Order: sequence, then C-alpha cells, then structure tokens
Amino acid sequence: MMRVIALLILLIPGVLAGYGIKLMRDMVFGILQPPFSSLMLQFTVGLLFFVIGLGFVAGFILHRDRKRQKVQPRFQQKKEASLSKK
Repeated sequence: MMRVIALLILLIPGVLAGYGIKLMRDMVFGILQPPFSSLMLQFTVGLLFFVIGLGFVAGFILHRDRKRQKVQPRFQQKKEASLSKK
C-alpha cells in the first residue's frame, strides 16, 4: 500500500512537469492556451511547472537514496560539527 501512495505522490508532480513542457512547446509554435493572456506568460508558467515538478521528483529520489546510503560522498548530508564536540 505504501508503494502505491509513493507512486501517486510522484505521479502528480510528473504530470505537472509534463504539462509545463506542453505549455512551453505551445509557446514556441505560437499556440495560446485559453487560461493565459499572452505567450510570454504561458511560457513562464510552463517553465515554473516544469522546474517545480522536476525538482520534486529529483528531491524525492535523492532523499530515498540518501536513506539507503547509495549516493556519492558529495551528496551525503553533512553531520553537524557542534553535536560531535559535546
């Protein structure tokens, strides 16, 4: 059940990123979608959707790999120096 929930959590930002790519592509071809008043606004919203969706998916994967210690040393979380000196 937890895997299904995780898949649904990743599916929503993935669809959002895909819609962002569609909006940017439509702007390149000069197709204005109904909720937007200008092509530049459409491109900006599409870029924002793409960056948010991709960032969420990438952050989710990085968090999962950090928990399983499958990342390179430069991507591992740094331990606090103040806690170890006590």
